[in-house]
Amino acid sequence: MARSVGRIFSGFRCFGSLSFGNPRLKTQCVSFRISSDRTLMHELPKFCSQTPRDFSLPNSSWGKEMMQLYNHYNSLSKEATEGQEDHGELWTRLPSYNRSLKYATGGVYLSKIIQSKARLFTRNIRDPGTGFEYVLFVREDKLKCVCIFQAGHLLEGPPGHVHGGAIATMIDTVTGTHASMLSALVMTANLNVNYRSPIPLGSTVLIESILDKEEGRKMYLSCRVTSTDGSKLHTEATALFLSVNVSQLLRQ
Repeated sequence: MARSVGRIFSGFRCFGSLSFGNPRLKTQCVSFRISSDRTLMHELPKFCSQTPRDFSLPNSSWGKEMMQLYNHYNSLSKEATEGQEDHGELWTRLPSYNRSLKYATGGVYLSKIIQSKARLFTRNIRDPGTGFEYVLFVREDKLKCVCIFQAGHLLEGPPGHVHGGAIATMIDTVTGTHASMLSALVMTANLNVNYRSPIPLGSTVLIESILDKEEGRKMYLSCRVTSTDGSKLHTEATALFLSVNVSQLLRQ
């Protein structure tokens, strides 16, 4: 691919340096450019069709509690309960791919070309388990979203415990994802966080987001970070999100 692109740029330089009085050389260079363009058009779909990695799937760093909760919510998914009479609460796992840049200047094609090198900043590609490890599930009626979160050692704040900024980041991520399920593109307008009890590094917690109310473009959500059995409250928060459209975002 890199060789093909280089040949095309060489062809452009050749064409730009031609003397207008030498039609034979001009014809040869134009033919070369057309051939290179065809090569690029043949190779570009392969380059752009790379399947992005789903970071919400289990990996070797996940602890016992995280796997148990993952299996619990996965067992309540629509696929797992298909054919059963009483489904109860149905949940859907939300894939976590590399950051999509389809809203950026350059559009969908730019997104496809460079998304393999871009990612959500909460995701660690090289060393699983050292930073943010999490998976999100949303209820079928979209009124509630849960996140199973395991904090790695790179998120240390107070000795042996998770940094408050990392906790706020996860709350914003969970409530923001929840809000986006209700209204596509959203932006955080307000986030109010109250810390109750520190979270030990390496432990697994449950982050629950609930939709409180909607008023036009505004979505009000509440969030709780608890131990996996719900017996200990670590953090609670409220969040306000505004739905926006692409044109509003690009004007900022």
